[in-house]
Amino acid sequence: MQKARIKLTGRDPKELDKICDEIKQTAEKLGVAVSGPIPLPTKRLRVPVMKTPCGDGMHRGGGGKNWERWELRIFKRILDIGASDRVLKQITRISIPKDINIEIELTD
Repeated sequence: MQKARIKLTGRDPKELDKICDEIKQTAEKLGVAVSGPIPLPTKRLRVPVMKTPCGDGMHRGGGGKNWERWELRIFKRILDIGASDRVLKQITRISIPKDINIEIELTD
C-alpha cells in the first residue's frame, strides 16, 4: 500500500497541532494507519537591525549603539498516512489557514 507523507510548516505551533489533529482524526475515521505528528526542529531566522539610520546610536546623551533583534520562527510537523483515494480526498477538504504550507508526497 502507498503511503502519503504530509509535511506542514507554519509560524504558529498551536494551529499546526490543530490541523495535525484534524488530519489524524479523519484518517482514523476511515480506518487508515497514521503515524505522527513528528515535530521537526524549529528554524529561527534572526535579523539584527540598528534603531537609528545614521549608525551613531542614540542622538541625545551620546549612548552606545542600539540594536533591535527581530526573530521569525518556523515550525514543522510530519505525518505519515496510508494513502487511499478516499483519505486523500477528505484531507484536501480540510480548511487550512493561508499562514500554513502543506506538502503531500506519495511513496511506496
